[in-house]
Amino acid sequence: LKLVVPFAAGGGVDNAARVLAQQLQTQLGVPVIVDNRSGANGTVGGKAVQTAQADGHTLLFSAATHVMARQVMANAPYDPVADFMPVARVGEAPLMLVTAPQLEPKTLAELVAAARQQPERWTAGIPAAGAPSHLATLLLAKQGKLTFSYIPYRGTQPALIDVAGGHTALLLDSMISVLPLAKAGRVKPIFITANKRSPLAPEVPTARESGFPGMAYSSWYGVWAPKGTPPERIKRLNTAINAAVAEQTKTGAWAQLGIEPVTESVEQFSQFIAGDVAQGTELLRNAGFKPE
Repeated sequence: LKLVVPFAAGGGVDNAARVLAQQLQTQLGVPVIVDNRSGANGTVGGKAVQTAQADGHTLLFSAATHVMARQVMANAPYDPVADFMPVARVGEAPLMLVTAPQLEPKTLAELVAAARQQPERWTAGIPAAGAPSHLATLLLAKQGKLTFSYIPYRGTQPALIDVAGGHTALLLDSMISVLPLAKAGRVKPIFITANKRSPLAPEVPTARESGFPGMAYSSWYGVWAPKGTPPERIKRLNTAINAAVAEQTKTGAWAQLGIEPVTESVEQFSQFIAGDVAQGTELLRNAGFKPE
């Protein structure tokens, strides 16, 4: 069994894929290989799975970014919804807003007030178009009635380095990705987008506590198969992946990655994708985003 990860080794998606692969190998009794194929906003790896034989032996392990390809790319190489079959959603993780350390606001209310007063000072890093980081930042701007200047980056790390250096004002991205620099004091954590505080950063309040109850948002991870994979194979894979996630929940493997485990049916995952794409499409449209 091959799990294609459309991002570089060592990142958050890759780490989650390797945790799942290890348990899935035990669960199924067959070798499970993680194959990293990064590039083109995740579509290089996606294309490798879309064109693979539809026998359930080659699967895509990706993040929420996958389902927004058509909304953010002028010439997406495939339809991420119509050309793939959802297998299982395995987990979700909150985002954390961090700011440059020298900026004065310490709370979300203070940040909103400052950004309304001097919008020209407030730049927001965008690691990838259509990613949860991008969409959650648009949601924050909408709910706070803010006007950010958006700065595109190729990934979280360069955006985070610019925030730490004071070149960019803020970044709202996967908590697990920004937490090391927040713990080191190089960026200032303001809030997380979960409904409750994280045990990995119990001192950081939620957006709900900070007066923004509608700012619940998460990055999420899932598995897809090529279109045309037999339904009985999809169901068997869903059962195996759910069992693997349940087992890893007991061992705390997901908690160490800052991921809240998810087990749901193929139908539930399909419905979740439809809702996620609808929300993301609306946020992009309202922001006047133009695909490139």
